[in-house]
Amino acid sequence: MNVRWLLRQAALLFAVLVIVSPVILFFVWMLSLSVKYEIDNAAYPPVLIPERFAWKNYIDVLESNRFSTYFLNSLLVTGTATGLALLVGVPAGYGIARMKAAKAAVVILVARITPGLSYLIPLFLLFQWLGLLGTLWPQIIIHLVVTVPIVIWIMIGYFETTPMELEEAAVIDGASRWQVFRYVALPIAKPGIAVAMILAVIFSWNNFVFGIVLAGRETRTLPVAVYNMISFDQLSWGPLAAAALIVTLPVLVLTVFAQRQIVAGLTAGAVKGG
Repeated sequence: MNVRWLLRQAALLFAVLVIVSPVILFFVWMLSLSVKYEIDNAAYPPVLIPERFAWKNYIDVLESNRFSTYFLNSLLVTGTATGLALLVGVPAGYGIARMKAAKAAVVILVARITPGLSYLIPLFLLFQWLGLLGTLWPQIIIHLVVTVPIVIWIMIGYFETTPMELEEAAVIDGASRWQVFRYVALPIAKPGIAVAMILAVIFSWNNFVFGIVLAGRETRTLPVAVYNMISFDQLSWGPLAAAALIVTLPVLVLTVFAQRQIVAGLTAGAVKGG
């Protein structure tokens, strides 16, 4: 019995290493590029750990004239899109789950699996007609088209696993439907809300296509700014890798600090009926 358990654990560890190792390798190599001078980045055979570190790559990116502007743009677009998606998606998910509206859930699923690019052309024409191109609002609105279905779909699945007994007891005590939602359902649903928020933040922060099509010179977000560092004349791998890591860092930190909530939210359905 112990031998079987050890074999299963070893097989699980091996599978995790096979899946995760490419991601770790790419991350380590990007980190290596970001702290090397260009002569080391172009060396053959490749140098993983340089003799001297080029911290100036990070300093050059942070001291860039437009970096603070692009960072603030990303913060505004991501924060607004995520906040509005939660404001709309959490109550909608609760209502669909409690009303057992299967048809509405199917519509949300279709919206969830539809590629975001499908909305880009018609919304681009709409924003052009409204004169909003080049501002932050088109990016926020088009992010909502994708983040709202994500939040609703996650919350439908989560609210379906929460016990109805507490809500029924609150109704018997005279609570209204809104009070039941606010004081009973929402506190229980915090892990699910955390998962929905993390996924919405990751999508909005990392999105590239919407930003490059709808943004102007002063309203670009960080992923678009990193892309604009690539030129046909000269490609500086060090600053480019440093900028990419800086873009990744906020989402990485948020995920690390919220990992307990994420795990609780993703595994909540396993205890249904327990």
